Amino acid sequence: MIKIANAVKTFDGYAAVDGIDLEIPKGSAYGLIGSNGAGKSTLLRILSGIYTLDSGEATVDGQFVYDNPAIKERIFFVNDETVQWNNYNLPEMRDYFKTFYPKFSEQNFETMRSVLGLPADRRLATFSKGMKRQAFAICGISCRPDFLYLDEAFDGLDPTMRIVVKKMLVDAMLDNEMTVIISSHNLFEIDEFCDRAGLLHKGKIVFDRELDSLKGNIQKIQTAFDRHYEKEDFEDIEILHFERNRSVVYIIAKGEPEELKAKISAKEPKILDMVPLSLEEIFIYELEVLGYDFQNSQTQ
Repeated sequence: MIKIANAVKTFDGYAAVDGIDLEIPKGSAYGLIGSNGAGKSTLLRILSGIYTLDSGEATVDGQFVYDNPAIKERIFFVNDETVQWNNYNLPEMRDYFKTFYPKFSEQNFETMRSVLGLPADRRLATFSKGMKRQAFAICGISCRPDFLYLDEAFDGLDPTMRIVVKKMLVDAMLDNEMTVIISSHNLFEIDEFCDRAGLLHKGKIVFDRELDSLKGNIQKIQTAFDRHYEKEDFEDIEILHFERNRSVVYIIAKGEPEELKAKISAKEPKILDMVPLSLEEIFIYELEVLGYDFQNSQTQ
């Protein structure tokens, strides 16, 4: 398990991580969501042992990571920055990581390199952004870590390569019971791959939930009535968002679909449709209830 308790990390007086409490179970795929500067990369560097905390604790399997080689050889961090590897080719990267990761699988490395069609003789400096992502993904998976952290892992990959890399990650998780943390500002990527997600803003976790339970408990309803109804007329429904567009009413509400249908049907609607919600919509409406102005925060 990864456990973070009241973690604080500051740079020149700015709290990049500001009192975070978080637990990530073993074998899970966890998504860290947030805009640039939210604290995602800093948190991953703390869990990788690159940064130490100013206060609080962050442990992996009950151990502090900083200056701890035994736990570090069980962790692989795919950093968003790759310039330091520009003079390496893939065989040289393979040989480097083999030195530090005793479970490194050359067979997995070569199989994935071949599937992705990455050249063995070219320097990383000549690779596109997407090719660099693929190179580090296969290095990370080949190290067979217990904990794999990916910072903006799918940025720069075309749709086909996204599917291939994600399949490789899923296979590695199943084979090794690997825990994966993916940081991204792309909610679609998190929705597609992760089973739990946390939203970071200004160094704080403002939202942390299981995605399946979250999706199953929030419904979007499109309806219309012969008479005029307002939000207050639906007292028996926990409404997160209520919007009217002429005669059509859009309701975002908590509850089971059939239960909500029955309550709204009692008011004899002319139409009643359940509309699929995106993860982005779920986060926005849940955060509105918490009093967090998500949309305005994106422009600050």
